[in-house]
Amino acid sequence: MTKTTRNHVHDLRGASRLAIEATRSVTNLVEAMHLTIGGGPAVLGRPLEAPTRALTGLVYGSIRGVTKLIGASIDRTLAQLAPLVREGAPGPEREAVLAVLNGVLGDYLTATGNPLAIQMQLRQGGHPLEPRRRALRALLPKAGGKLLLLVHGSCLNDRKWLRLGHDHGVALARDLGYTPVYLLYNSGLHISTNGRAFAALLEELVAEWPAQLDELVIVGHSMGGLVARSACHYAEAAAHHWRTRLDKLICLGSPHHGAPLERGGNWIDLLLGVSRYSAPLARLGKIRSAGVTDMRFGLVLDEHWEGRERFAHGGDPRRTLRLPEGVECCAIAASTAPGPQRKLPGDGLVPVDSALGRHRKPELTLAFPEAHQWIGFGMGHFELLNRAEVYATLRRWLH
Repeated sequence: MTKTTRNHVHDLRGASRLAIEATRSVTNLVEAMHLTIGGGPAVLGRPLEAPTRALTGLVYGSIRGVTKLIGASIDRTLAQLAPLVREGAPGPEREAVLAVLNGVLGDYLTATGNPLAIQMQLRQGGHPLEPRRRALRALLPKAGGKLLLLVHGSCLNDRKWLRLGHDHGVALARDLGYTPVYLLYNSGLHISTNGRAFAALLEELVAEWPAQLDELVIVGHSMGGLVARSACHYAEAAAHHWRTRLDKLICLGSPHHGAPLERGGNWIDLLLGVSRYSAPLARLGKIRSAGVTDMRFGLVLDEHWEGRERFAHGGDPRRTLRLPEGVECCAIAASTAPGPQRKLPGDGLVPVDSALGRHRKPELTLAFPEAHQWIGFGMGHFELLNRAEVYATLRRWLH
């Protein structure tokens, strides 16, 4: 999002309206978020938690006792609480909450014009990049001919590429001279909706890139790999120039054939643990966005979902799949197993076969070359973002 005047009170107000409409039980949710935020930083022992709990107990206890009419009364209450939360949560933490909310209910946020809806944009260092030559020159004075696009996964954002002090984009810039640019998008929208928008945005970026473009690479984590594949399809349909310039596409733990956890509605419950600020939102876990339900089978095209009931128990609607032609496509999977074995478990979210594009039906198998498939053992889904072995594989494929 590009608005700089937004404050945390507005975010809470938008979240309350969303929860009122979606769950009809927002009071406990808002109180939990307020208590978490008002308690202060965990690293300092949360020194404000006790006084905040006392105050919120009175405020929210009054709300419960006086009225069962939520809605406008909650909105007014949040306005009265402005002095208590005017500092808000730290920027990255607030953005983490927004990313989760958009992952859970992003399609609804967009459809209702909720101010919490994330607008797709290119970013670097957490700052937006306008795809205009002059602006790019000013913000990326060292931009070179090797452009690297990094696309995050469901319920995450561009900041989540930095994990435990490591960022694949920063490391590839340092070691191989790439200029990393990060995509931020509303992961609750249909994957194909994001794919089409990403294709159009990338066309602008490539046309305005301030240096001679010699190499174009996309790295997608989790849902990001599906969004990238969708973007390639819609770029071909629109005859976008960037599609002919794409050299490599690398998918990290992408559920090309779906994720079993989505079928049980558990994907969101797990991802809500990304931030302590998002933990109170776990009660929204059974409300799944279009983006999440797309990951049941890995739906990347409009025709995969149009005219279908998202929550119906039906079969896989896909008929044929292919990787983008003329592009070096690579896939990385993770397994919690310590080493090779007959039946490998997945990474906690995505099965190994799904991440590597393997399917029992030949027409749905994605033909990643054997030399461009790699399995990381003893690691989970999010460790794909920081493990040294994963980075070593990326560097080898991109060298």
